[in-house]
Amino acid sequence: MAQAGGGKSKNSRTTVTTQKFFCPCGGEIEMKEIAQGGKKKPIAECNKCKRIERRPSDFI
Repeated sequence: MAQAGGGKSKNSRTTVTTQKFFCPCGGEIEMKEIAQGGKKKPIAECNKCKRIERRPSDFI
């Protein structure tokens, strides 16, 4: 299906959004990767209280 008016194709449109997560203590949650058993394992860590969880939504 051709677009009228010479608009951009859906594949050429790029948007970059970042999401910030915050711990109940008030610190910002940062994603990190650690090597464990020869594999990379992503973890979420609070900058303020140094609490570590598997993903940012586990802090709630």
